[in-house]
Amino acid sequence: MKALYSKYKNYLTFFVLLIFLISIKIANPSFVKSISFLSFDLYQKIFPLNKSETDVVIIDIDEKSLGKFGQFPWSRSVFAKILENVNKTNPKAIGFDVFFTEKDKQSPDEFLKAYNLIPTDVGEIQNLKGHDQLFKEKLENSKSVTAVLGSNVPSHSNYDRKAKARFLSKGGNPKNFTYSYPYSIGSLEMLETSVKGLGSISFLDQTDGIIRSLPLIVQFEKKMYPTMGLEMVRVGGNQKNLYVEMNEVGITRISSRPYKILSDPNGIIWIKYKKSLKSQYISASSVYDGEFDETRFKDKYVLIGASAQGLFDLVKTPLGKTIPGVEVHANVIENILDKTYLIRNPNTYVFELFFSILVGFMTFFLSQRIKPKYSLAVFFGSLIITIAIGFSYFLFKSELVDISYPIFILTITFLTGLYFRFLEENRIALSNLQKEAKLLKERELAGGVQKSLFPNIERFENFIYAKNVPARDVSGDYYDVVKVSPNEYFFTLADVSGKGIKAGMYMAKASSIFRTLSNLSYPLEKVVFGVNNELVEAKFKGMFVTAVFGKFNIETGEVNFVNAGHESIMVFDRNKNFEFIKSEMPPIGIIKYFTESMVKSKTINLKDKTFVVYTDGVTEGYLQNGEELGAEGVQKIINDMSEVTPKTIVEAIEKELNWGAEKLRDDITCMAINIKNTELIKKK
Repeated sequence: MKALYSKYKNYLTFFVLLIFLISIKIANPSFVKSISFLSFDLYQKIFPLNKSETDVVIIDIDEKSLGKFGQFPWSRSVFAKILENVNKTNPKAIGFDVFFTEKDKQSPDEFLKAYNLIPTDVGEIQNLKGHDQLFKEKLENSKSVTAVLGSNVPSHSNYDRKAKARFLSKGGNPKNFTYSYPYSIGSLEMLETSVKGLGSISFLDQTDGIIRSLPLIVQFEKKMYPTMGLEMVRVGGNQKNLYVEMNEVGITRISSRPYKILSDPNGIIWIKYKKSLKSQYISASSVYDGEFDETRFKDKYVLIGASAQGLFDLVKTPLGKTIPGVEVHANVIENILDKTYLIRNPNTYVFELFFSILVGFMTFFLSQRIKPKYSLAVFFGSLIITIAIGFSYFLFKSELVDISYPIFILTITFLTGLYFRFLEENRIALSNLQKEAKLLKERELAGGVQKSLFPNIERFENFIYAKNVPARDVSGDYYDVVKVSPNEYFFTLADVSGKGIKAGMYMAKASSIFRTLSNLSYPLEKVVFGVNNELVEAKFKGMFVTAVFGKFNIETGEVNFVNAGHESIMVFDRNKNFEFIKSEMPPIGIIKYFTESMVKSKTINLKDKTFVVYTDGVTEGYLQNGEELGAEGVQKIINDMSEVTPKTIVEAIEKELNWGAEKLRDDITCMAINIKNTELIKKK
């Protein structure tokens, strides 16, 4: 169990982390919402609604109008005049994004009350209509909508307000899913009873103050009201009813014929904003004076609202702009008419969760399996795919997909994966360093042991000399000289296949067998026979030895030798005439010999000749010019020598190859035999 945990602990840790991150997403705290909003805003900033013409005109209570009519609120007579002028042009509907909560103090009847005047004192003034009454009459003769706002505190001017729209629902009761306020704020009862519609101007509470969405339906005092934009579409279409379709989750669709609007379960739509158009606005003072084209309002939805700074009706949008609140309702109307509103589908939320899990797990898994540079490519690839999915849904389906949290999970899991990968690679690196240190120590020890196996060649340098230069700590090459009688010596030079410790062990095995059999003074054929069969039985899989075995007599100069798959033996006389004796046998350690007659030996006399044998590390060694030495190179070295002795030959060859510029390609081992000074030999 412990081993299993150790193997998969990174994945278990990641799984716990992923569950934690997904749980945060499901809980959806305010900071997660803020992250989601960033992606939703990004869509609109990059691809805002592009529209140069509009079906909505805004009559603007601007600085120019305040200069003409004075500070707000204005007399109802001003609004009556504006309404009269607009109504002449046959607009679709007229919406007031302002409240008329109190009676007009400038009205003649209110003037009489305020100053306690009697008719005889004021003459004709008593015969004038009150401004509220005048405004009421204009409202009655128009397709007007006034504003209602949800409130958590009661209003002193409140009355039993009733919605103008009639709601017909299918599949459930929408009141169970819509946002609700205990109280409402609106206009005077005499005015509200005169209009064709009452529209909510309540926005949802936004943590950052940016208006991204609003409820199409909202409850005030347990009565349902449509938002201002939806109510104007209903009134403009001469409809009495609004239709609400539902399922077990909540609201799915809200309709005002012929417009069908998809919504989230709480009746909310997300607004797709267009860039503000100056041409959409006209000053209220210009409308009052009749200074406008008569076609300006024909068949248009007209909203009356304020852009003046002092009236504090400015809001922020996802486009990063501050606009008058009335323009939000204008965008809602256009979204409904053009079906350009945005959808936040509940199923999309489920998709985001599963997609976050998928990309998170995939990124983490691959970060543990592939090289960091490739996992980085996977990370950026996943990032691009996530962004592409979000923008594709936005552009082609008008759906909002939260890419911020998948990107957040993607980033966290990627960094976590890299961290675990870093820890694992550090652990492996440390383990490898420990193994290498141990191996180096073993190799140094093995190298020291191996060197002890080589004979003290200085004892024989007057007639035989040899040297081994390993490419690594442990050599796969081997040489030996064994004195078996006053005049007779066994010698061998061998090259084990492979390199390193295994080759060194194989060589040590061959060395021990050779020495044992040589010291028994067996015939050469029997020595080779025994070494071969012992190595075959040792079962060093795939390994073999190329070798030259020999027995020579320093008195007679006779050399009996066997070349078992080794490099050609070089023999030359005092005039430097060279002869190369090739091998007639396979390497030893491959097949078992059944009789000693399978060993093929040769005999030559060395009284006037020199015998040179070397491993392939010599012929394949690199010279300073980058070329291989080869047998011809060995021959040239000897030809250039003035003093030719076994020692000078071997040292000259070593000097040519072991020049120190780079690591040796292979072990180099060389042996030379020359029986000229027999007197010195005998003294030895």
